[in-house]
Amino acid sequence: MIECIFTVDYEIYGNGEGSLRDLVYEPAERLNEIFHKWSAPFVVFTEVAELQMIEATRTDPAIDLVKRQLRDFHRSGVELGLHLHPQWCNARHVAGRWVLDYSEYNLCLLPQRRIIEIVDRAIGYLRDVLAIADFTPLSFRAGNWLFQPTQAAAEVLAQRGIKIDSSVYKGGMRHQYHLDYRGALRNGYYWKFTDKVDVPVGDGVLLELPIYTQMVPFWKLLTGKRFALEQRAHSLAQPHTAKLYRGLDLLRFHHPMKLDFCRMALEELIAAVNQIIHEDAQDPDSFRPIVAIGHTKELTDLMTVDSFLSYLTRHGIPVSTLADTYHRCLQNLSVSA
Repeated sequence: MIECIFTVDYEIYGNGEGSLRDLVYEPAERLNEIFHKWSAPFVVFTEVAELQMIEATRTDPAIDLVKRQLRDFHRSGVELGLHLHPQWCNARHVAGRWVLDYSEYNLCLLPQRRIIEIVDRAIGYLRDVLAIADFTPLSFRAGNWLFQPTQAAAEVLAQRGIKIDSSVYKGGMRHQYHLDYRGALRNGYYWKFTDKVDVPVGDGVLLELPIYTQMVPFWKLLTGKRFALEQRAHSLAQPHTAKLYRGLDLLRFHHPMKLDFCRMALEELIAAVNQIIHEDAQDPDSFRPIVAIGHTKELTDLMTVDSFLSYLTRHGIPVSTLADTYHRCLQNLSVSA
């Protein structure tokens, strides 16, 4: 059985550029309208650290709209997950620009005490925004998908009541950040883990529901749509070292293509799901939750999202949430243990 879970990272650009109204609020409003049209749910991974700093400095008047939107989403049943780019936690706004603390870029590399501070502060902010004193997000997604080394951060998240991580994209590799998710290619559609996010363990503290990927030749990623979005995201010149590291990442024939409803054309999305449908026909008893990803800052092609939801409806593929999927995954894991 196949289920599709749409997740959207709710954030501005990684260097702090862009307005909340243009890159977060308005795209999320339009996305909500489309999903409401199809009576389908989606999951919002709220980048809390940037919202905290923007509110504290009052550098963007749309912060109040964003907070109201999050409250409206939660009241209407939209699932809110926790998304963190910790370089925002010590950010400063200088001469009209954000100066981020890149020494804290990877949450997992920080001392455990600092991880606790950042996570507690983020959950506390969500509780204040929603005016719900005991609100705890069910799911987490690491900034830039960096969830290695895993153990310390996983333990802190689990202790705070978070149950699901969705940071892994199978086959992913980033030399600059020592990220390597190639080992996860051996795993199924979901698994539990503790010490290493890509190593399944039966009694793991968190459930991994990875962003769905397919390994494809590098040339399949060289599309006009992706190139245009990359250009928008890298409006500032990248450091020379970052370009070198990126070159190292590209030195392999096959690369992971995320099921990204902002970056993929409709034909690519359909081809990816058709492959899963074929796999499901060979083994219909297995549960196949597929996590799709998008970003509010890249949500420029709403027609593709609408058409993709139409395609899923025609093929009887339900659209679910991480919360809906969680217990089914645990049940299946317990049966197979």
